[in-house]
Amino acid sequence: MKKFISVILLSAFVIGPLSFSTIEAEAATKSKVKLVEYKNCSELNVVYKGGVAKAANVKNKGGKTKHQPFVSAELYKLNSKSDRDKDGIACEK
Repeated sequence: MKKFISVILLSAFVIGPLSFSTIEAEAATKSKVKLVEYKNCSELNVVYKGGVAKAANVKNKGGKTKHQPFVSAELYKLNSKSDRDKDGIACEK
């Protein structure tokens, strides 16, 4: 019985951190945004169909759009030159 308990505890210590690091790595990969300065809106909209917003609470001045913008302050900062109406959303569609 003692061997059984020690084997279970040992396996928990060995397997537990491995599964946690896999989950952690997947979450980190999903949350990473490729920070790229695009030449124009056509290039940006291939990756981000709704454009890029600097914050989630930004409202579109240009009216209705087909797609929701991707929210990333860093990505917006790199591509803010493409925000023609200066509403906080670059290349909205």
